Amino acid sequence: FTVTATNSVGTSAASAASNSVTPTSTLAAGEVYNPTTGKIWMDRNLGATQVATSSTDAASYGDLYQWGRGTDGHQIRTSATTTTRSSTDQPGNGNFILARFFDWRSPQNTNLWQGVSGINNPCPSGYRLPTETELDAERASWSSPNAAGAFASPLKLPMAGRRSFSLGSLGDVGTSGKYWSSTVSGTLSRNLSFTNSAASMYTNFRTYGYSVRCLKD
Repeated sequence: FTVTATNSVGTSAASAASNSVTPTSTLAAGEVYNPTTGKIWMDRNLGATQVATSSTDAASYGDLYQWGRGTDGHQIRTSATTTTRSSTDQPGNGNFILARFFDWRSPQNTNLWQGVSGINNPCPSGYRLPTETELDAERASWSSPNAAGAFASPLKLPMAGRRSFSLGSLGDVGTSGKYWSSTVSGTLSRNLSFTNSAASMYTNFRTYGYSVRCLKD
């Protein structure tokens, strides 16, 4: 089972399932349920070929998205790079856009990735990016505030690393997990980050390539 994503502005209707009352017996294939938060999630990162078998399972790492971009090819870990920033919501190419400050888009658009029908929502139909509050609630439910807790949770989050906003190179693979939320903070956006020793929410440039874990709407 491989997670696939869409590259549209998102017009799909929300699922009728309720996160707060759904027992594990009614989960669809590829879904996991956290009884502590009452949320249903996809069981793997976007682009991953399998559910994580460990925090450092390479097959579970998946793709690395720049905040607000759709599934246009840029998220592939080996995609080409460019220094030309986009003036539109869809750059029209699959290049990872290098920019030393803030964003791959100029001018910025803070309305991207907002909800299941949000512009450039990369998640499959009926799913969306989690908000900062939703992602942090998952972190708070872990048995320990670190990579071990992330993997022991229902989501089995791996340390998939990141892609540099200025060089396009991979970093922290197998030593850190970084996951985007849909929440903006000024010119930046919020993300969950964890290592073997800590876990917290942070604010970072939208040009970074981070993992995406989709939440059922």
